[in-house]
Amino acid sequence: MASAKPNQLPFCPFAIFLFLFLFLSLFPFTLSSSASLDVSTSLKQAHQVLKFDPEILTSFHQQELLLPANSSSSSSFSLQLHPRDALRNAGHTDYRSLVLSRLDRDSSRVKSLNDRLEFGLSDLTRSDLQPLNADILPEDLSTPIVSGSSQGSGEYFSRVGVGQPAKPFYMVLDTGSDINWLQCQPCTDCYQQTDPIFDPTTSSSFTSLPCESPHCQALEMSGCRSAKCLYQVSYGDGSFTVGQFVTETLSFGNSGAINNVALGCGHDNEGLFIGSAGLLGLGGGSLSLTSQMKASSFSYCLVDRDSGSASTLEFNSAAPNDSVNAQLLRSGRVNTFYYVALTGLSVGGHPLSIPPSLFQLDDSGHGGIIVDSGTAITRLQTQAYNSLRDAFVRLTPYLKKANSFALFDTCYDLSSQSRVTIPTVSFHFSGGKSLQLAPKNYLIPVDSAGTFCFAFAPTTSSLSIIGNVQQQGTRVNFDLANSVVAFSPNKC
Repeated sequence: MASAKPNQLPFCPFAIFLFLFLFLSLFPFTLSSSASLDVSTSLKQAHQVLKFDPEILTSFHQQELLLPANSSSSSSFSLQLHPRDALRNAGHTDYRSLVLSRLDRDSSRVKSLNDRLEFGLSDLTRSDLQPLNADILPEDLSTPIVSGSSQGSGEYFSRVGVGQPAKPFYMVLDTGSDINWLQCQPCTDCYQQTDPIFDPTTSSSFTSLPCESPHCQALEMSGCRSAKCLYQVSYGDGSFTVGQFVTETLSFGNSGAINNVALGCGHDNEGLFIGSAGLLGLGGGSLSLTSQMKASSFSYCLVDRDSGSASTLEFNSAAPNDSVNAQLLRSGRVNTFYYVALTGLSVGGHPLSIPPSLFQLDDSGHGGIIVDSGTAITRLQTQAYNSLRDAFVRLTPYLKKANSFALFDTCYDLSSQSRVTIPTVSFHFSGGKSLQLAPKNYLIPVDSAGTFCFAFAPTTSSLSIIGNVQQQGTRVNFDLANSVVAFSPNKC
C-alpha cells in the first residue's frame, strides 16, 4: 500500500469556503460583468414624475425652520433634499418633452462650466484667494436635497432658512459655482418662485456690505452704489442675477444657523431657476458656502431624478467606512471645481484602452474631470466616449436599437421588456479603487413608451464632467481636509 506523501493535506471543502468568504470580505468592490435593469420601475417613475401632488409641497412648507433654544451649542445640523418635481409642474404633458427640456438645460449648464473655466484661466488674480469670513466656525450641518428636473433643469434643491426670524426658501444646490444668492424685494425683475420673495426689511440680521469689504473685493463682477457693494453673476444659458451683496443668517432646520454669510440679494434676476428662490454655491472658491463655513467636508446623496423621495446635504460628516475613495484634485488656476483622479473606465468588467492622459488635469488648468451636482449627463472627451459607447454596443447585440435622441446617439427600444441584463459600467480611480454604477445610472428612459438611452455624451472641451445621473443613489463625500472624494452606493 502506498503511503501518503509527507505534508500532504487532505481535501477540505470547509477550507475552500473559508477562503472564499475571507476573499469577498476583503475585496467588497469586486466588479461583475453584468447587471439587471428594472425597465418596468423606471417607466412607472417616468409616468409619475409628471403628476403634481400639492400635499407633498404642503409637507415641505411645514418644515420647521425656527432655531431650538440650545442651537448655539449644537454640533449636528440636518435638513432634507427633495426632487424639484414636487415643487411645481412646469407644464410638461409627456415625459419625452420633459427629458428634452432637461437635456437642453444641461447643454447650457455644460457651456456655463466651460465659460467659467476659460474665464478663470484668464484671470490669475482669483487663484489664491482664501476663505474670508473668519468669524464662522466649522459646524456639522445637514440640509435636505431635492431633484430639480421638472423645471427643465438638472439641479437639486435644498430648503434653507434665511434671516432672523428665519424664512424658508428652496435653494439650488450647486458644486460648480461659488456665489450664494436669492431673489429680494423690491424686484426690478424676478422670475416665478415657489416661496414668497425674500423681504430684507423683515430680517434683523440683514446687513449691507461696504464696497471696500474683503467679500466685495473677492467678487469677479462687482460695483458700488451709495457706498454699498453690488454683484452680478451670469450663467451660460443667459440666466443672471444682479443686486446688492450683503451678509445674512442661514439656518439649517432645527439644528442651527450660520451668521454673517455673504450672499447676493438679487433685485434683477432672469433664467431657468423657476421654482427656487436662489442658489447655494458649494464650489471651492472663497465666497462659497463651504469656504465661508470653513467646512472640512460636505456630502450629499442625490435621489433619483424621477423620485419624490428625499435625502440630505451634510457638512462635516464622515464618509461611510465602505466608501470607494478617489483623490480630490484642485486646479491652481480655477479653485471652484472639484476634480478627481480618474484613471480609466470598464464595460462588462473589461478595462477600456483609453489613454489616462485624457482624464488628467495639466499645469495650465486644462483637462481633468470634475464631479458636478448641476450637470445631469456625464461628459467625456470624444475619444474616451467613443471607446465606452462602442464597448457597450458590442456587448448588447441582443437589445433592439432605437433612433438617437437629442445628445444621445445610442438608444434602445425596451418597450417589450420588464427587465433586461446589461453589461456593467465602472469608473476606475488612482490607487486601484473602482466604482461600479447601478444600471439605472447609465441606461435611462427618455420617453414613457420604453425608449432607453446610454446616458453619456461626448465633449470637444478638455474638461470632462461626472454628472448627477451617474451620482444618483450614491452618497458623495468631499473630504476637503484630506483631499478625498468618497463614493458610497446606497447610502442615501
